[in-house]
Order: sequence, then C-alpha cells, then structure tokens
Amino acid sequence: MIDIAIVDYGMGNLRSVQKAFEHVAPTASITVTSDPHKVSKADRIVVPGQGSMRNCIYELETRGLREAVIEAATHKPYLGICLGLQMLFEESEEGNVKGLNILPGKVVHFPASKMKNADGQKLKVPHMGWNQVHQMNKHPLWQGISEDSRFYFVHSYYVETTDSASIAAQSQYPFPFTCAIAKDNIFAVQFHPEKSQIAGLTLLSNFAKWIPHS
Repeated sequence: MIDIAIVDYGMGNLRSVQKAFEHVAPTASITVTSDPHKVSKADRIVVPGQGSMRNCIYELETRGLREAVIEAATHKPYLGICLGLQMLFEESEEGNVKGLNILPGKVVHFPASKMKNADGQKLKVPHMGWNQVHQMNKHPLWQGISEDSRFYFVHSYYVETTDSASIAAQSQYPFPFTCAIAKDNIFAVQFHPEKSQIAGLTLLSNFAKWIPHS
C-alpha cells in the first residue's frame, strides 16, 4: 500500500486535499501529519499551504518539519501546492524571508505597474479564480489533462526561477508567469488541484502513481 503524507504545518485547507486524494487513490494510505518522523517514513509527500511565506517558514521550523520536508523534496515524490511550491526557492519578497533553497530562484509579488489587461483596465491582486495552464513540457503528471485546461488560483506572489528547464507550465495574468515546476522527484504548482475539478483530480491521481526516474 502506498503511504501518502500530507504535511500539516498549520496553514492551508488540508481536509480538502485529503478528501481529494482519498477519492483518486482509494487503496492508498492518506495521512495528514505534523510528525517529522511520519513525513520521513512516508512513500510520497504532499505539502499544501495558504498564507504568508514568513509564517510558513516559521511554522515549519517551530514544528520541527523543516529538515523532514527538505529531505522529502530531495529523495521522494514531492507534490507542492501554492506555498508548497514557493517554499522550495531561495527567497521571497513577502517579508524578505529565506526559503528552503532547494530550487534556484525567488518568489515575487505581481508588480502593480503591469497589472492591466489589454483594454488598460486594472487587474486585481490577488490573482483569484480559474485560469488556463499552458503545459511547457511533457510530464507524467500531465497525463490525461488537456492542454490549456483551467485550474483554480488564489495568490499574490509567483516564482521566478533561473532554471528554465524546470518550468512545467505557465499561466497568464496579464503576462506569462510560472505556475508549475518539475525537477527530478519534485512537482509543484501554484494553483490548487484539489479545487480544480476533473483536471485537478487527474493531476492528483497521476501523482499517486508517479515513479520518478532514478
């Protein structure tokens, strides 16, 4: 039986993520845990999260989860959702906080000067609602998901990576921005697959079966 651990560091709608995985992977063991030992022992790791990066890093450290998450992201199938993506990078403009430094790049705020649509109307931040996701390369987690499928977003910050080969998808608001990263055993997304209906459930199902190349 596959053991999937959903990391609980006090931020994010963990129950909806858990229910989505129970739906798509009924034979797997799905555990929501804040125990670093259980995170280390699990076969697959899911790190969701909503809120501020400063609080995210603080809670990981306070709960003793920082090293367990770093180890998991280095050695086993890792799915990051929202903050679970952003924390992987070197630093964030949100509170000028250091991330986990697993992937190269930084997390930046949508620039106010660019937040206008083609008609010159001001766009709201946070970027909230459904938006198309354009796949940048083939990956097992995109299997069965049509190009430019719509996923649900809620965020004011996005990642800028210096490793262009790791960009798995982009969305547009109003300019193209990275919304998914794929690197070795890591797949991480800015959108919320657990809130994205069939496309999102397909991605979660793919993760439950994914065997990264060694």
